Amino acid sequence: MEITINNQVKNLSDKNLTVQQLLNLEIPDKQKGIAIAINNTVVPRTEWETKNILQNDNILIIKATQGG
Repeated sequence: MEITINNQVKNLSDKNLTVQQLLNLEIPDKQKGIAIAINNTVVPRTEWETKNILQNDNILIIKATQGG
């Protein structure tokens, strides 16, 4: 399955991934302070366990930063 994560094309062998499973693969130790958008729609954290990743999804992982 081909998806885009933060403007980088990725080919995944698993075709049945949820958002949470994808995050466990991509950033297993850095999941606090992030937001996820799929195809320009924010996915609430409460839906990460159930929202499936689909072929050609455009995923944006946003990390909160400090400063100002």
